[in-house]
Amino acid sequence: MDTSIIIIILTIIGIVVGVALGFWVSKTFTEKMSAQQIQEANNEAKRIVELAKEEGETKKKEKELAGSETLLKAKSEAERTKAESDKYALQQQRKLEEAERQFKQKEGVLTQKLSTVKIQEEEIGKAKEHLDKQLKITTDKQEQLDKAKEQIDKQKATLDEKINEAEKIRAAVETDYLKQLEKAAAMTAEEAKQQLISQMLNKAEADAMAYIKEVIDDAKLKANKEAKKIIIQTIQRTAAEHTIENTVSVFNLETDDIKGQIIGREGRNIRALEAATGVEIIVDDTPEAIVISGFDPIRREVARLSLQRLVTDGRIHPARIEEVVAKTQKQLEQQIIEIGERTVIDLNIHGLHPDLIKAVGRMRFRSSYGQNLLQHSIETAKLCAIMASELGLGQNNIKLAKRAGLLHDIGKVPEDETELSHALLGMKIAEKCKEHPAVINAIGAHHDEIEMTYIISPIIQACDAISGARPGARREILETYLKRIGELEQLAQSYEGVEKAYAIQAGRELRVIVESEKVADDKAEELSFKIAQKIQTEMQYPGQIKVTVIREKRAISFAR
Repeated sequence: MDTSIIIIILTIIGIVVGVALGFWVSKTFTEKMSAQQIQEANNEAKRIVELAKEEGETKKKEKELAGSETLLKAKSEAERTKAESDKYALQQQRKLEEAERQFKQKEGVLTQKLSTVKIQEEEIGKAKEHLDKQLKITTDKQEQLDKAKEQIDKQKATLDEKINEAEKIRAAVETDYLKQLEKAAAMTAEEAKQQLISQMLNKAEADAMAYIKEVIDDAKLKANKEAKKIIIQTIQRTAAEHTIENTVSVFNLETDDIKGQIIGREGRNIRALEAATGVEIIVDDTPEAIVISGFDPIRREVARLSLQRLVTDGRIHPARIEEVVAKTQKQLEQQIIEIGERTVIDLNIHGLHPDLIKAVGRMRFRSSYGQNLLQHSIETAKLCAIMASELGLGQNNIKLAKRAGLLHDIGKVPEDETELSHALLGMKIAEKCKEHPAVINAIGAHHDEIEMTYIISPIIQACDAISGARPGARREILETYLKRIGELEQLAQSYEGVEKAYAIQAGRELRVIVESEKVADDKAEELSFKIAQKIQTEMQYPGQIKVTVIREKRAISFAR
């Protein structure tokens, strides 16, 4: 109970007690007080009591009103504090969710990189074991060679002794023999020596040419398979002049002002984009353009589409870049599958494994010697079907030929690097996807790396060559092409006896016309060989160049 109310009550009680005490005293000492005076005293006491009650009620209401206002203020302050704390908690929760999402993305990237590193470590381990075996074999062979060398040294010493003895015998009879020979031949020893040397040189030159040709033919037969593998891998992985057009994409900008935003503070945006896409972003003084450089066309396409979205959106920062690149990669993967499905539907090929459909779609973003790989594969498939039909191989073989023609270059599109040639790698992929044995053999044998065991295999090889060799199929920079044609003709004309030289068949054949008076028939073949060797050692060119030397004798007479 409030203290003021207690005081009021006590006051009232005190007043009542005082009145009662006064009444008793007055009754004791004033027995003659009249009833009227007593009544007035009682009335006065009642009035005083009523006043005290009214005053107590008024103070009570004032205290209650003051307490209610204080309670309302405290309640309002508590509600405001609760709203602010809820807002702060919501902001912290959002930040925590964003950090968790970024952590999961980075964890996924790190997991993928870790798996790639493990695969590379396994491949390195296998390669190391192979090298150790080869080293052991080489060591054993070296020991055998050392033993053989010791025996050869002993035989050489014996042979030297016999040669010395023969020299002594020859020196003893040489003088007499030369004198008799000079008398019989009617010429000096020096003259006979020069004549003999001339004859031996001519014979040695002819024998040498025949021997060289025989050795080259033998080397071609033995080294054909290995040479094809090396040449294909080297050309595919070498950044020659013509690869510039296949390794660079240009992203056009509306204005150069956006370049600074793409680079970001201290280059953090461009570094994040390069790390996410795996390509090189070149921002230079080229007006309204950014260069995207990389050997993987799919990565370049992801970078180009991501840049386009970022520039359109206007929000460019590392977290946003990672998000956009991830979305673009998913969409591009879906687009690749759609391209593969559309291709097999257009060619009326059924039952293809999903991995092979995806590989066909990836061909759209690959090129071979400047020729789009998907267009080359579609063209090869159609040629195979036509050729198999013309040969009357039956409907089943026609379908298998078309299928193998489409899949013959799938070994060029896997994401993982491998030491196998694309034909053997494509064969392994087809085996994994449980393709028909005829298709598997055709894929692996289209570069003669395995034996052809099915009738459609040579058809795929021929149609692949037709598609790649037709004029205009494989792109070449015009300036480089004209320069190579001119160098071919100049090289041929540098030989004595050459009248004219023409590079034909897009530089794949060189026709050399010689003067019949200066070059004999037996020298024409030698000249063709020499020109071919010089082209091979001094020039760079795709495929092979056929050198044809033409010599004709024209006899002209006039009848008068």
